[in-house]
Amino acid sequence: MPKVGMKPIRQSQLIEATLEAVETYGLQGTTINTISKLAGVSTGIINHYFGGKQGLLEATVRYLLQQLHVELMKELKQVDPNDAMARLNAIVAANFAQIQVSDKGSKTWLAFWSQAMHNPEFARLQRVNERRLLSNLKHSFRQLIPAERVEEAAQTTAALIDGLWLRRALSDHPLSVADSAQFCMNHVQGIVQQFQMPQR
Repeated sequence: MPKVGMKPIRQSQLIEATLEAVETYGLQGTTINTISKLAGVSTGIINHYFGGKQGLLEATVRYLLQQLHVELMKELKQVDPNDAMARLNAIVAANFAQIQVSDKGSKTWLAFWSQAMHNPEFARLQRVNERRLLSNLKHSFRQLIPAERVEEAAQTTAALIDGLWLRRALSDHPLSVADSAQFCMNHVQGIVQQFQMPQR
C-alpha cells in the first residue's frame, strides 16, 4: 500500500524525469522505460498515476503552463497594478523565465508544439496558452492605445515573444534571455509611444 502523501511526490518526480528524457532523447526516444529509469521507479508507477506515456506527456505540458502562470503572478506582484506598461513588461518577462527557456523546458515545448497539430489534447492546451497570453496583453494595451489597435498590438507582441523564444531554442548562438525580453519590451514601448500625446 503506498504511503500517504506519496502521490504528488511521485508525480513531480515523473514530470521532472520526462523533461530530462525529452531533453536527452527527444520525444520519439522518450519511452516509459527511459522515464522510469531516470525517475528511479517502476514502469507500473507511470501507468498507475498517468495511465501511460501520453498521459504523462500531457501532465508535463500542463506543468509548464502552470509554471508560466506562477511566473506571471510573481512578476505582476512586483509592479503597480494600475501601471499598464509595467504589466506588459511583466508579461514579457514571465514568458522568458528560466523554466521556459531552459534546455528541458525549451525542448519539451518544441516537442509539444510539433505534436499539437496531430494531438487533440495538445492542441487544446496550446489554444489555452495562446488565449491566456492574448487576453493578458489586450487587457493592458486597452489602457494605453486606441481600442481599434489593441488586437494588432496583442497579436504582434505575442508573435514576437514566440518568435524570439523559438530562435533562442533553435539557434547555436542564441540571443541572451535578457536581450530577447528587452527586444519584446522595446516593441511594446514603440507601439504605445505612437499614441502618446506630445508634451507641451
